[in-house]
Amino acid sequence: MTEVNISQITSTVTAVDEDSWLAPHRMERIVSAVVKVMDERDRHRGRVRAEQRISGGVREEQETEMA
Repeated sequence: MTEVNISQITSTVTAVDEDSWLAPHRMERIVSAVVKVMDERDRHRGRVRAEQRISGGVREEQETEMA
């Protein structure tokens, strides 16, 4: 039995044979791919937040100059 935790998803999987889609080596590849996508999503969110902080700072400077 293999337990997989992905962000908020928890699932228990039982592999029935080596040719099964639920075979441990296939589950490892699936989990690895999902983790990679989630990491990229988190990095993207971080970049967006950083850009919003920069944009907000520029906007504040422009508003200050106009006042």
